[in-house]
Amino acid sequence: MSDDDARPAAGPDPTAASREAAPRPADTEPTAAPAPADTEPTAAPAPAGPTDATHPAGPELLRVEGLGKRFPGVVALDGISFDLHAGEVHVLLGENGAGKSTLIKCLAGVYQPDAGEIFVDGTRVHLPTTAAAEALGIATIYQEFNLVPQLSVAENVLLGRQPRRFGVVDKRRMNAQAREALARVGLTLDPRTPVGRLGVARQQLVEIAKALSLDARVLILDEPTAALTDDEVDRLLRLMTELRERGVGQIFISHHLEEIRRIGDRVTVLRDGRSVGTVPATTGTDELVRMMVGRSIDQQFPRERTPVAEELLAVEHLTRPGVFEDVSITVRAGEVVGLAGLVGAGRTEVLRAIFGADPYASGTVRVRGKELPRHDVRASIAAGLGLVPEDRKAQGLVLGATVGENLALVQLRRATRGGVVDRGRLRDVATRAVRDLGIRTPSIAAPVRNLSGGNQQKVVMGKWLAADPAVLLLDEPTRGVDVGAKVEIYQLINKLTAAGRGVLMVSSELPEVLGICDRILVMTQGRLVGELSHNEATQDAVMALAVQEVESTRVH
Repeated sequence: MSDDDARPAAGPDPTAASREAAPRPADTEPTAAPAPADTEPTAAPAPAGPTDATHPAGPELLRVEGLGKRFPGVVALDGISFDLHAGEVHVLLGENGAGKSTLIKCLAGVYQPDAGEIFVDGTRVHLPTTAAAEALGIATIYQEFNLVPQLSVAENVLLGRQPRRFGVVDKRRMNAQAREALARVGLTLDPRTPVGRLGVARQQLVEIAKALSLDARVLILDEPTAALTDDEVDRLLRLMTELRERGVGQIFISHHLEEIRRIGDRVTVLRDGRSVGTVPATTGTDELVRMMVGRSIDQQFPRERTPVAEELLAVEHLTRPGVFEDVSITVRAGEVVGLAGLVGAGRTEVLRAIFGADPYASGTVRVRGKELPRHDVRASIAAGLGLVPEDRKAQGLVLGATVGENLALVQLRRATRGGVVDRGRLRDVATRAVRDLGIRTPSIAAPVRNLSGGNQQKVVMGKWLAADPAVLLLDEPTRGVDVGAKVEIYQLINKLTAAGRGVLMVSSELPEVLGICDRILVMTQGRLVGELSHNEATQDAVMALAVQEVESTRVH
């Protein structure tokens, strides 16, 4: 799930499969109870914003009015209003921290709003649990899948609702029902397959099949394309089109404006917990960005190129059989080198091997001329390498720790003398990073898990910037980050190269690679197949290299 809102450190966990398996308490039986006479629901007010926002022809399925939600030190929602109609894809757009995740958790029954009302089919409802929301036809698909890898596809699709016979799960009926649900999303596989064996795209389809098996009329999709390839995105958007034609209302959260135009009908823009306005999905990029951030972004990729100086990183003939082979890379002071290629080309594995997080069989890694020992993260850090990993939550952050503790992690050894930690020094490091990087947090003592996705990414980068690395390795540094936060991350990259440091960056977003990188190395099937300068690089040129067969190429 895109973690784009402040939330309390404790509380309901939407990824806990046991929530769905648990029986519904009698006192929380979901009902669409009519509002009291003095608050009888009336026709939905016109959405805020420009008057040219198209209004869908289908009947209204869902409406929220003046929704508010507070957490300690944070106002997450401040009077949000919008509606959803049958057969509509209604996009929620906003920067990280704008309120999107808190809003959908209120609709999913995970959080209880402090103010405002929720209406389903024109009747005011209370959603005390996720089961209550599902009983009213509201299903949510989070970016972090709500699946149990060890269970079969069928068991996941019907979790907590397995058909029984004589008190025992009827596996034949369960598999048949799951097969029918999978067919609705065009997925043909053995429902007895453990879901952990499936790739990301098929797990995504299993989540949608699970939602549709609940007879969902309102489907909420939170960043569903974040980890998908272009082909997988195309298939998902086609499925969303089919669901629209069946009358399913869909709330779609995405940071990719091109996807919004392809699939969306209306867009409600959130900023600082408020609904700024509702506009047609055809609204221009400049206007959407202005509504999101309250200012125009004149340059999407503000790369400030600096003179290239001495060689900082030299990777020669790096090989890990079956994963990557004969990879040679150099990064010089003042430059950003991009590592492009299709998903599965081996880019992440190369970055992790360079950093010492993963082993390799042969080859050398040198930083400022000094050869590093293999598979030794401590030696890599001491030599001047830093790694911002692809999965910030699992690999880049200690979610149970505070913002300050995460920012000081790399400095901990330097701030320790005789077994005693200089906490004042670490506080100074963290305070300076929050100020310099513009990290939005109530304080450095706030749990890092409460920050938005973009601010969490700044914390991951900040802990390395505080260590002043010679070369920073960035793996998908803007994944799941809104356009405003992306520009801020690009500015941090500019500061690094202006200070004579180097960057080696992996990104699956070709426009980002073309806009930020000074040189682009292209990988396919674990091997480097070409190099393009900034002036030579185009999307066509990069893709032509990325899709060619390794056997027909020479390693550059």
